[in-house]
Amino acid sequence: MAHMALTVGFDLDMTLIDSRPGIRACYQALSERTGTYIDADLAVTRLGPPLAEELINWFPAEEIAAMADLYREMYPAIAITATPAMTGAREAIAAVREAGGRAIVVTAKYEPNAKLHLAHLRIEPDAVIGDLWAEQKAEALREHDAGVYVGDHVGDVRGARTAGALSVAVATGPCPAEELRAAGADVVLTDLTEFPRWLSDYRPARA
Repeated sequence: MAHMALTVGFDLDMTLIDSRPGIRACYQALSERTGTYIDADLAVTRLGPPLAEELINWFPAEEIAAMADLYREMYPAIAITATPAMTGAREAIAAVREAGGRAIVVTAKYEPNAKLHLAHLRIEPDAVIGDLWAEQKAEALREHDAGVYVGDHVGDVRGARTAGALSVAVATGPCPAEELRAAGADVVLTDLTEFPRWLSDYRPARA
């Protein structure tokens, strides 16, 4: 793979990190701060889309921008240390590097907070690009010439396909395996622990 310089993109929430505890705590804090009811347990069952798409369920449209800013301001102190890496995340990044490739993170999460998560967990991709969702992710995937994109959501599948990258889906987020396949994922893994073996098998096919 070294001569191929393969770049593999990874989503962040529910792909590399289990962001549910931190996001739940941040929504609960936002609810307390604003006096507005937010069902944090429900919200963390549908992670993936941009923050505004969840906030619109709880706040009037004209307040969304301000609430998003407040949430992001509160987020580092509440969510970063509460969020663990997904099982196999570090090994997946390492597998790409060991194969001579580059690993990047392309996420809908606010980029500064995405970088805080990765730094706290000592996961060090070659690049982190935030604030991109679904088909928008193709912008960064194309810019970095990513041949593979790994994610947990049908939006990640759409992003990979729009970019012309191979879509590798992990059934660790809100979308079950059958939904990921129906969306057009080329490969569906149970979780990232299966990724290094898949990558080692994929290499000869690409060579």
